[in-house]
Amino acid sequence: MFTHFGLTGPTILSLSHTVGKLLRKKNPQITIEINLKPALTAEVLDKRLQKDFDLYSKKQLANGMKDLLPINLIPIVINLAELDPSKPINQITKEERMRLCHVLQHMTLTVKELRPVAEAIVTAGGISLKEFSPKTMESKLVKGLYGAGEVLDIDAFTGGYNLQAAFSTGYVAAMHAVHGDEE
Repeated sequence: MFTHFGLTGPTILSLSHTVGKLLRKKNPQITIEINLKPALTAEVLDKRLQKDFDLYSKKQLANGMKDLLPINLIPIVINLAELDPSKPINQITKEERMRLCHVLQHMTLTVKELRPVAEAIVTAGGISLKEFSPKTMESKLVKGLYGAGEVLDIDAFTGGYNLQAAFSTGYVAAMHAVHGDEE
């Protein structure tokens, strides 16, 4: 999903852990390539553009792409294709149209930063799992101390896995903290 601050959504959330590690390296160059028209081949997309350009031939480029993209995305795509948004469509060259097709199927964005940790859905890090018994979630270092959820160094892909890890470790820790080895 495109937002006012950049990209988000399940794929971005799943990539954020790896991207965070890469961003901590000196001078990272991290890019994301997006195909805005994955169902179309380059040839079909070009024909689609030609059809729209014929339909809106007297309009400016920025106003003639409304059937192709969401309105807020149009200026970004035009800018990435290095085209003039005010140029009349009937003056767009084949080379410019091909550049536009390329950007639509190879939109490349540079990752600059992650969102602040205060907005995190899942965080990575915490106490090493090696320091806890997986059967009881009791600390191997401090008797009577139990760990669960994001206190532990455990994170997973989006889709409920992090919640499941939190619920499962929380349940095991609570049952053993309350009942000890009775079970």
